Amino acid sequence: MSKPEASRYRTTNWKSYNDALKRRGSLLIWLDKDMAWLADRAGHPGRPPVFSDAAIQFCLVVKVLFGLPLRQTTGMVASMLEMAGIDWPVPDFSTLSRRQKTLAVQIPHRRAAGPLNLLVDSTGIKFLGDGEWLARKHGTHRRRQYRKVHLAMDTATGDIRAVEFTSSREGDSPVLPDLLDQIPPDPPIGTVTGDGAFDTRRCHTVIVDRGGTAVIPIRKNGRLWKEDCPAARARNDILRASKRFGRANWKHWSGYHTRSRIEAKMRCLKSFGERIASRDSDRQTAEVHSPHPHRPHEPLQRTRHCRDRTRGLSLTG
Repeated sequence: MSKPEASRYRTTNWKSYNDALKRRGSLLIWLDKDMAWLADRAGHPGRPPVFSDAAIQFCLVVKVLFGLPLRQTTGMVASMLEMAGIDWPVPDFSTLSRRQKTLAVQIPHRRAAGPLNLLVDSTGIKFLGDGEWLARKHGTHRRRQYRKVHLAMDTATGDIRAVEFTSSREGDSPVLPDLLDQIPPDPPIGTVTGDGAFDTRRCHTVIVDRGGTAVIPIRKNGRLWKEDCPAARARNDILRASKRFGRANWKHWSGYHTRSRIEAKMRCLKSFGERIASRDSDRQTAEVHSPHPHRPHEPLQRTRHCRDRTRGLSLTG
């Protein structure tokens, strides 16, 4: 019996390889000394805010990244500014809690050449309500409470382009028009890829109205739509192709399997913590948006803060 061939590794310089692995665990916090930390004076009566939105968002990013309460967040931010040699005041915890409710978080994104290809999906994130307390006291028969985060991701860059935060009772398909409303008209939308939950007339219509192509598998019991409109014709073409060539072949031909990238993005989002510490719906929205720190020299996109359908909802409902 011949001896098996020895394994050959592509890595030959193990010292540089080990140094690269060490650098993965290094921590780098970039602080721009020219950042507008203090707010500009407002031109209307009343006391103007002391700190700018960028300062509040920076503190909230630190809070979410390191899983700190508000008081510990102020202490850590003060330490960072001191180590950086920057003499800036730090917002107190009550200011962070108050401003978090009305903060419009800015999500950075990069622009890629060509049409914008989007991947859409949603996931649930738990928050601390009375259900958690009752479960610890009386057992796990109480149902956990959670909110839903809806994302639209750019396939080329992997950046989040739109975020919506709704209650757990909200489905996936009704939120797609609101996600596409956050996308500016330039660049044009190429494709919108989603699972079978988006196979609705409203979703296909809004995708066609934005000039895009839907990459959405038809449900197994789906039938041809009788309407004579662009959205119905596009959806019927998908159904005919799936029946003729098979669903597996259609998914491979249309590039549907790229949707796994947004599943990985959901896992990255949950790596910051699968629970929401805030109790108010507006503060929960800002907390979900906060794990996207701003990168220097990149355009910013201001997202809508909170949906009307989440306002006024009881946390015990």
